[in-house]
Amino acid sequence: MTIQASTALFLVATVMTAETSLIARLKPETVSAWNTYVAAVESRRATERKDSRRFLVADFQPTAAADRQAVLAGGVVARRMDGARSGAEHVNVPSGRVHHWRGAVFIPGPSAPDLLSRIESSDPPAIQDDVIKSSVLRRQPGAVHVFLRLQRTKVVTAVYNSEHDVRFELVSPTRAASTSVSTKIAEVKNPGAPTEVELPLGDDRGFLWRLNGYWRYETVPGGVIAECESLSLSRDVPLLVDYVVGRIIDGTARESMERTLSALRTRYQTK
Repeated sequence: MTIQASTALFLVATVMTAETSLIARLKPETVSAWNTYVAAVESRRATERKDSRRFLVADFQPTAAADRQAVLAGGVVARRMDGARSGAEHVNVPSGRVHHWRGAVFIPGPSAPDLLSRIESSDPPAIQDDVIKSSVLRRQPGAVHVFLRLQRTKVVTAVYNSEHDVRFELVSPTRAASTSVSTKIAEVKNPGAPTEVELPLGDDRGFLWRLNGYWRYETVPGGVIAECESLSLSRDVPLLVDYVVGRIIDGTARESMERTLSALRTRYQTK
């Protein structure tokens, strides 16, 4: 590690320790702006669905050909969504920060309907770096309500008890979709200790307040391309460390997306 990098990380750790020792209250105007952002993204996605030739979010991006080639070659593609192609470039989120990413992976073997059916009928994600515990709280045709105990680690560690509504949709014989929307995200203080307790919703360190995942699955020769568009909301980053912390946040988001997609491929590939 270079001296410059060490100094930057020391600055980040010092400032973030001071900042994160305080409660970052989720404000009504932040929630309102998040809802506006989500509505804009969902409107863009609905417009995309009207295009019979293209289906994946990546198909509407300038890097479409390169992304598909990389995915079909076995790679995991993860890219940040921003600018005019996000659908919500006009939305300002006061006292908050939206993290907007998309990623895709090729899963050998199943068709899109087969994969959707297996995901819908199976248990929640297996234990991985980001998921400590998981369970199905409620199941009904075309939907499940799940519990996930999440852990996010980068400079500091945060653990959350979260619940999510997940809905499944068969779009066509070769295409499917699912949507996951968080209904509860509570940061856990002293996780694993006898004094463990959930902090009040929205009155925590502000690392994760909302989390939505939008999935599309497309049958291709030999298997399925599974694509996720992820939106999450956190507290804003102090201006003093915005450049360095922003890079750390981006790195964490990319790694989380790549782990999620890789775990999905490992779990559901049949070839």
